[in-house]
Amino acid sequence: MLFKDVYSTILLIFCAVIVTASVFDRNTKVAKDSHPVVAYIVLWLVLIWLSMVEGGQASLVGLPPIDMGLYKDSHPTTHKIMGHVNKGDTLDRYLMGRQFMVLALVFVENLCGHTIATDKPVLGMPLFVNNIFFDTGLGIFFMTAMIGKISAQVNASRCMLDYVNNIFAYFTFQVARAIEFSGLLHCCYPVQMIFAHASGQPLVSKDAPRTTSQSIFFWLRVLMSTAVLIFSFAVTLTALVEGKTTMWEGVPAWLSIVCQYDRGGTC
Repeated sequence: MLFKDVYSTILLIFCAVIVTASVFDRNTKVAKDSHPVVAYIVLWLVLIWLSMVEGGQASLVGLPPIDMGLYKDSHPTTHKIMGHVNKGDTLDRYLMGRQFMVLALVFVENLCGHTIATDKPVLGMPLFVNNIFFDTGLGIFFMTAMIGKISAQVNASRCMLDYVNNIFAYFTFQVARAIEFSGLLHCCYPVQMIFAHASGQPLVSKDAPRTTSQSIFFWLRVLMSTAVLIFSFAVTLTALVEGKTTMWEGVPAWLSIVCQYDRGGTC
């Protein structure tokens, strides 16, 4: 166990060093277009916020069965957040918004920390280091996984009350709710309804039935979200076909499309 901890920590430090060196060498998009200091600061702010988004999910999903009265005085901010979470379908709406936040934060992180010229040596090391950590994206991947995701989730799952007992967690929670309320992701709701109907299991909502005005507002957001999705799909598909993505050279367009929509990521 100690050996695993040591080499994992060394790997994380090494990745952080080479990514930082790449940033200050103006070899990332944000560093090149603005300034390395801007890219470096934004990169770490995004990683820290991502850790709150991921850890917050582990806490807020695990806390609903716990009696809120047990931590009302000891963890007031957690109690305040859970007061919202336990009302109606707030937890489901929060989860939808936080998923968008994860994707958006990782996108910004890649702009700040992903190397542009992978054939440019970093810190005088041989090019095979670039091939391993930059060509494949493993350098920024390990930073994301170890700092922004896994460690946050593990810590939050063990210390659910403490992890979200702060203003930062409350702010993150409200941002996720605002994203869901904006309607950008509302096209997911008809899909949910279709799957529920196909499985023969009706959707059971904890919210009161929608009024007429609420239904109109809901379906208008569904239409808007669907239009955004169709446009985004068309733009992405065109870019894949025309080879205007970050997919490795030599990979045929049809395989890029398969990779993109099979793993739900970006090529």
